Amino acid sequence: MPGPLDGVRILEFTQIIAGPFGCMLLADQGAEVIKVEPPGGEPWRVYQQFMPLESKTYQSLNRSKQSLAIDLGRPEAREVIHRIVKDMDVVVCNYRPDVPARLGIDYETLRAIKPDLIYVDSTAFGRRGPWAMKPGYDIVAQGVSGFTAAGGRFDENGNPVLPGGTATADFATGYAIAWGASAALYHRAQTGQGQLVETSLLVNALNFLGGSFMSLPPADTLVRTAFLADVEAARARGEGYAEIVKARQARLAVAQLGNIYYRNYLTSDGAIAVGNLSASLRQKMRDALGIEYDRRDHDPNYDPRDPETIEAGNALTAHVEKMIASQPTAHWVELFESAGVPVGELNFTEELDQHPQIIENEYVVHLDHDLSGPQSMVSPPHKMSASPPTPRSAAPPLGRDTDAILGAWGYDERAIAGLRESGVIR
Repeated sequence: MPGPLDGVRILEFTQIIAGPFGCMLLADQGAEVIKVEPPGGEPWRVYQQFMPLESKTYQSLNRSKQSLAIDLGRPEAREVIHRIVKDMDVVVCNYRPDVPARLGIDYETLRAIKPDLIYVDSTAFGRRGPWAMKPGYDIVAQGVSGFTAAGGRFDENGNPVLPGGTATADFATGYAIAWGASAALYHRAQTGQGQLVETSLLVNALNFLGGSFMSLPPADTLVRTAFLADVEAARARGEGYAEIVKARQARLAVAQLGNIYYRNYLTSDGAIAVGNLSASLRQKMRDALGIEYDRRDHDPNYDPRDPETIEAGNALTAHVEKMIASQPTAHWVELFESAGVPVGELNFTEELDQHPQIIENEYVVHLDHDLSGPQSMVSPPHKMSASPPTPRSAAPPLGRDTDAILGAWGYDERAIAGLRESGVIR
């Protein structure tokens, strides 16, 4: 059964995570994706190689694609790309803003060849402003957006570390790339017009931080406004990043005092997460634990800054932590589930490909790589009853499809051999 983007052709000039992930999502939807790589392979392909020119990081982000290995810095390569782009629907690029024009693959150049082209341009910080020409990766985007500060985590030497343990800004941007391309394809189907679609690591990180980024004066008195005043005063005193982050955490913690309802707990043999964001769910958790009263839900004059409230909140939290730590995970999962309390065991991702919840929902797909053999991966992030997204193949070995692609666009065997001999293609 063809996917919803069957017949769409995409030329991909991306590397590392955001662009490859976004294009993989589009490939899973049925689009034909030609990934353009340098003859030596893109950086993620050669990072922690387990065999020559193959890495797990690369294979996890590039399934269902074709690989064209070509040196974009050569004039002959530009002629190849300009010939191919005439038949493309979408180009995706995540190079620094000044690089595409130098290589002849920028929007204006390619639009002159293909007027209804959709060009998705993903940068680190956006195409304008003082940071526009700066290179940037996920860790930098998380830092400058405030994502790292929001996590408030430090290593044993006091250095800030990423809060989520993964490339949050990169993967969020991958979704934005796929979403933007799909929306532009719909627009073109309605109007016949191509367009430039722009996204960045920065704007996607900020979208994940929407509440903190948002300024809403009537609601900001307790946290945001006071925190900004604290920051200004702390900097005037010469305090550094770590001191300011800790002060921010202390201010936010005031609103969380006594919050036994939405957090993680250690059990006697593992850990659990509970999530209760309504008064009715909080009551269900109190009932399950035998807690009769909580000022948070029952006192109309509840003030999280009141010393008596702070003392009571700390006591309640300590009591529940001790209670949950006394029994194994299975006990609490069974108790809370029977009470209607949202609960889950804290797992390790590496364990989950064999979990019945994953298996029965078909959240794992099995593919066979040309060189490294059988593998399993996470499925596309959604299902569709009429045109299901379907991973068609594992990530391609470097340059696997170069000859076939060039042949399809009119290059004969002699011409292909000449390009290879001169080092233009792999």
